[in-house]
Amino acid sequence: MIHRPPLPATTRYRLLHLAKNVAGTVVRGLWDGAAAVGSIGPHSWRAKRWGSIGFGSVICFPYGGHVNERHIHLGSDTLIAPGVTLSAGWGPGHPNLPDTVVKLGDRCLIGRGSSIIGHAYIELGDDVWTGYDVRITDMNHGYEDIAFPISGQWQQASPVVIGDRSWLGHHVVVLPGVTIGRHVTVGAGSVVTEDLPDYSVAVGVPAKVVRRYHPDVGWVGAADHPEGWGVEAERTAAVAAARLEQLR
Repeated sequence: MIHRPPLPATTRYRLLHLAKNVAGTVVRGLWDGAAAVGSIGPHSWRAKRWGSIGFGSVICFPYGGHVNERHIHLGSDTLIAPGVTLSAGWGPGHPNLPDTVVKLGDRCLIGRGSSIIGHAYIELGDDVWTGYDVRITDMNHGYEDIAFPISGQWQQASPVVIGDRSWLGHHVVVLPGVTIGRHVTVGAGSVVTEDLPDYSVAVGVPAKVVRRYHPDVGWVGAADHPEGWGVEAERTAAVAAARLEQLR
């Protein structure tokens, strides 16, 4: 394709080239128009389906799946990129859901193709950003009963909390029961299976803390942290537990 010969300079090919340009311009214009009018903002009629959408927030078109939007709340100036799935409960019309199953704070950005699937409770604080194709869920499949398909086995839902100003790189997976502290960076492709403390950097499968901020010395590696990681991780978990107890 790189070294293909030029098309013949005939009237037929010139007209074909012109027709393709015109058609392409029309299609792209229609698509851009659909994206502009199809997006959901706080004053859109479609916004009435949602629990709340804060001022300046937008859910970009085309969207992924939206399930039980009444139980999903978005803060102000939050951007939901195209193709993002936001879901509360097992399926449309799930009865007896609490008012808030999924909650996003102010100035969040959820990257293209990501999904946030809540059954009990998922909370993202203010200024939480994600890359593309990030997965956050508070429930997973079970596998213990070998006589029954894994697809029909479910573990107990366990809330997920992500603190203010945190960043999740492309393709990060956050599993049920995890609390991620404030100002945490999670490297691309990581799988978060346990709590991460405030002001830390974590990478890997499963994600492990590799850097941490100490007020006296700044950012240090795991081996250089004077207090170790355990104390801070326990404190982060305690804060999350208190927050969830308030919600109950």
